[in-house]
Amino acid sequence: MGWLSLKVLLVGVSFSGFFYPLVDFGIHGKKMGQKPNIVIILADDMGWGDLGANWAETKDTPNLDKIASEGMRFVDFHAAASTCSPSRASLLTGRLGLRNGVTHNFAVTSVGGLPLNETTLAEVLRQAGYVTGMIGKWHLGHHGSYHPNFRGFDYYFGIPYSHDMGCTDTPGYNHPPCPPCPLDAGSSRSLERDCYTEVALPLYENLNIVEQPVNLSSLAEKYAEKAAQFIQQASTSGRPFLLYLGLAHMHVPLPEIQPSANPGSQTPYRAALREMDHLVGQIKDKVDHTAKENTFLWFTGDNGPWAQKCELAGSMGPFTGLWQTHQGGSPAKQTTWEGGHRVPALAYWPGRVPGNVTSPALLSVLDIFPTAVAMAGASLPQDRHFDGLDVSEVLLGRSQRGHRVLFHPNSGAAGAYGDLQTVRLEQYKAFYITGGARACDGSIGFEQHHPFPLIFNLQDDAAEGRPLHRRDAAYQAVLPQVKKALEAVLQDIANDNTSRADYTQDPSVMPCCNPYQIACRCQTS
Repeated sequence: MGWLSLKVLLVGVSFSGFFYPLVDFGIHGKKMGQKPNIVIILADDMGWGDLGANWAETKDTPNLDKIASEGMRFVDFHAAASTCSPSRASLLTGRLGLRNGVTHNFAVTSVGGLPLNETTLAEVLRQAGYVTGMIGKWHLGHHGSYHPNFRGFDYYFGIPYSHDMGCTDTPGYNHPPCPPCPLDAGSSRSLERDCYTEVALPLYENLNIVEQPVNLSSLAEKYAEKAAQFIQQASTSGRPFLLYLGLAHMHVPLPEIQPSANPGSQTPYRAALREMDHLVGQIKDKVDHTAKENTFLWFTGDNGPWAQKCELAGSMGPFTGLWQTHQGGSPAKQTTWEGGHRVPALAYWPGRVPGNVTSPALLSVLDIFPTAVAMAGASLPQDRHFDGLDVSEVLLGRSQRGHRVLFHPNSGAAGAYGDLQTVRLEQYKAFYITGGARACDGSIGFEQHHPFPLIFNLQDDAAEGRPLHRRDAAYQAVLPQVKKALEAVLQDIANDNTSRADYTQDPSVMPCCNPYQIACRCQTS
């Protein structure tokens, strides 16, 4: 791999028997001004109601609840899409999938990823003097130049896609369950459509696979360790840093927690939620002990819970999508119901973000890019349009003004990938399409198109159970505004510098550290 130009320094420091790659942090002690460090923690498939500060029934997030009490909690915060790759692409670009080209998930065999002409947050901040690190789930392309080390991140440690997209020896909890990786050519193969048995799940450190299959039982500990090392090294260097941490929690398979940490009364989901909360607490503690006064921490989620996983899925809180559940099917992940994209969100920066504040502002994962760029004193790329807003004034407690309009793209349930057929306008929400996602009971609400959209008043009907009657005065007032907003954004996208992702597939690009071993094992058991 000598042709790959990676800006890391391989330092011969013994670490558990391996050489540990350290980023070249520059001259130690050299101050680069007072640009804030930025830590972004993205949970996976976490429900709005999984945060105790949001939903009193949840008792398993003491560390996150502490962040809420010491910082700002957002109760109307939304993922940019309702599934993995599109949501992450929008976080790193500030643009909807119809602009950045990422409208659905990439596969293990995907040749492409986030289009190379899209500028990532890491690229912008690195130009502004930041050290940049990414730990955890990437899911924006792993082959060639799509790897995170070539998308602005100086350091990478993590899994290139969702951790259910490869077998492991510690398969944990899934619904239906998946078997461990085969040990020999005669091992049985799973007949479950959603189980992977041919290739083991890889763990990367920069460009190298350091473990295949991944031990899911120790993954959270490894993430915490690598994050702490990155924060320490960057802080010592005197340069500002960006750390983007894509958690494996709460996506299935959930890890098997040691019995001592998982009392019999605790379900696998609650045990995993507590493990995630502990991991976030470790990151916050490291920030507090290292760079508390100058570090902004943003915690949120990529989309809502995966309802078809039944007891292994999280809580939507009050956002239960009753209209859809009465029709059959799920109102959660992959859909544009509130349960699919309204996610927990917290901001923490002692002395700057006011403590114990709940913000009702309508915000989005799309806002992370322009806000972080503004905080860093950098400039947005000038040759494209953005869907996110700089919400610094909201974060600093000076404003409650967020979006007036948000567009929720189709994310794998009904309709064409990425199309904008659900519109949020202030407290109202209009659906031009519904259905298409599988519920725990196996039902899939049939796809319905609504020429006259279903419109809900979320202020009075958080559960989205009672659409306004078409003769209602509110419906008559809102519909022209929804149409106007939708026409405007589609025209803006048509006039924009947009990208198209390469979704072609080739089995030869699957990550494999040893093609001569069953399931690409790095070593035999």
